[in-house]
Amino acid sequence: MSCPIYLAVDTPDIEAAKALVGKVQNHIGGIKLGLEFFCANGPQGIHDMAAHGLPLFLDLKLHDIPNTVAKAVQSLRPVEPAILTVHAAGGRAMMEDAKAAAGANTKVVAVTVLTSLDRNDLGAIGVNDAPETQVLRLADLAREAGLDGIVCSGEEVKVAKQHWKDGFFVVPGVRPSDGISGDQKRTVTPAEAMARGASIIVVGRPISKAEDPDQAARAIEATL
Repeated sequence: MSCPIYLAVDTPDIEAAKALVGKVQNHIGGIKLGLEFFCANGPQGIHDMAAHGLPLFLDLKLHDIPNTVAKAVQSLRPVEPAILTVHAAGGRAMMEDAKAAAGANTKVVAVTVLTSLDRNDLGAIGVNDAPETQVLRLADLAREAGLDGIVCSGEEVKVAKQHWKDGFFVVPGVRPSDGISGDQKRTVTPAEAMARGASIIVVGRPISKAEDPDQAARAIEATL
C-alpha cells in the first residue's frame, strides 16, 4: 500500500507549494489542494503541482444545484484529480450528478461534518444530533448516490466503516500526539485514524508549519 498521508498544501503561493512538496514528497502519498490554492492558481496551478508525480486530491467541497455542480466537475476532468470533494448536504441528486460527471479515475467523496464543528455548532445551524449521527446519515445518502466514500473525522470513521465496508474514507484534522489542534475540534492522531479505518489521512500544518517539514513527515509516516 502506498503511503496514506496526503499533504494539505494550503497556500496561494505556488512556488512555496512546490518547494514544500519537493521537501517531503518521499514521505507522502499525495497532495491535497484546497480552495485557497485553487482560487489563487486555478487549473494551471493544478497541472503544475501534478508535475511532482503524486496523486492530487482536489478539495473544493462543491455545493450547489445539481446542474451547476455537474458542470463544475466536468470542467475539472482535464486536470484528472484522484479525489474530488462535494458536500453531502447538497443532496442525493447533486451527488449523483457529480459522480456521473467525474472522470473514471476520480473518486468523488462527500464531506459530511467539517472537523471544525462540534455538537454546539451543529445545533446553531439547526442540526440537533451528535456529529456521529449526522455523519452516518450523510454517509448513507452518499452511498445511495453512488459516491466512492466520505470525508469525516477520526472520531466517526470507525462506525462509518462498519456501515459502509467498501467505502473510501478521508480523515482530515489529524494531529500528532504532541500537536496543536488549532481550529480543529474533533481530532485524532494519524495512527488512530488509520487503525479506525481511514483510507487516507490529510495532514497540513503539522508538516507545512514544522521547522523541518521533511522530518515532520518522516515522523508521522513512522507512526503508521
